[in-house]
Amino acid sequence: MKRRSAILVLEDGRTFHGEAYGSVGETFGEAVFNTGMTGYQETLTDPSYHRQVVVQTAPHIGNTGVNGDDDESRRIWVAGYVVRDPARVSSNWRSTGGLEDRLATEGIVGISGVDTRALTRHLRERGAMRVGISSVDDDPRALLARVRQSPQMLGADLSAEVTTAEPYVVQAEGAHRFTVAALDLGIKRNVPRRLAARGVTTHVLPAHSTIEDLLATGADAVFFSPGPGDPATADAPVKLAREVLRRQVPLFGICFGSQILGRALGFGTYKLGYGHRGINQPVLDRVTGKVEVTSHNHGFAVEVPGVRPGAVVPDQVIETEFGGVQVSHLCLNDNVVEGLRARDVPAFTVQYHPEAAAGPHDADYLFDRFAELIEGRAQAARTHSEGRANA
Repeated sequence: MKRRSAILVLEDGRTFHGEAYGSVGETFGEAVFNTGMTGYQETLTDPSYHRQVVVQTAPHIGNTGVNGDDDESRRIWVAGYVVRDPARVSSNWRSTGGLEDRLATEGIVGISGVDTRALTRHLRERGAMRVGISSVDDDPRALLARVRQSPQMLGADLSAEVTTAEPYVVQAEGAHRFTVAALDLGIKRNVPRRLAARGVTTHVLPAHSTIEDLLATGADAVFFSPGPGDPATADAPVKLAREVLRRQVPLFGICFGSQILGRALGFGTYKLGYGHRGINQPVLDRVTGKVEVTSHNHGFAVEVPGVRPGAVVPDQVIETEFGGVQVSHLCLNDNVVEGLRARDVPAFTVQYHPEAAAGPHDADYLFDRFAELIEGRAQAARTHSEGRANA
């Protein structure tokens, strides 16, 4: 059966022709590329891809179908999907359906048969930009006009669009050790799962929650989740992070959460040319000296005062309102800040994803580091209490 034709038009006018894949219609978003060769279901359901049109650099997509276990959230979040060679037949013992059927069911407009290598090279050279996909209008000029009228990612405040409507709880596995209040800015399901495996009960709260809401859970610590959008717009979460820091409550942030903490500490943020998206990014952990292969999905980064983006950040203590801070992790491809560690308050972050469900799992130890931070804080509180009792 002949497929319906489709076109993809970038903001700068570059046009690609292909065939409709998924839902028939029209969509707009920011064009980004993902270099992962596996984990497409986790990518599609990652809230951090909200309002983005994802280009898969791997040539064959859909080979293993889809299933009911690998979703990272309640729905597919990408604004559109671009693949080269979609699988004609999916084959995997866990598969419960085909990828294209899932895309069509959820109304995700896509395009196949595109030279994704040429498209990716174009985005690497020109940077991430707005894009439109249409399988209902084959006029590139008309589509280009609509692309240029669509909203940009720079300045987009999107957390409220992806956060949970109501709080919920993920119980610890085995013996309960700690309670964590997680601010949902676009959380993935594997975060509370990784915490639960360490005896942590996680209370997931909406993005608009207050410090009183977080502490009312009985939290021993606070987690700031990944999420979509421009961190420069997230003034309320930044204010909340500052309250957490003032109260010396242990804090761990991932990706968008790392950018929030950076702003709370007085650092700036900036938009990357085309971002980091994939599961093969090399990151140096300055604490251990090890290089980790890591999963990324971010288009913004933390800017260290006095250091030009792209330059190596000196391994030194940076003084802030909350004491000394060190850049704990660096991307070895482009020197982007990939983690922060506070020395005088119990807080640290990473820009990448230790919870990566599709892998790799090099950075899974960071959840152990979070548990150790909580335990250390609890032990210090017990020692202080015993000292006052004996005084």
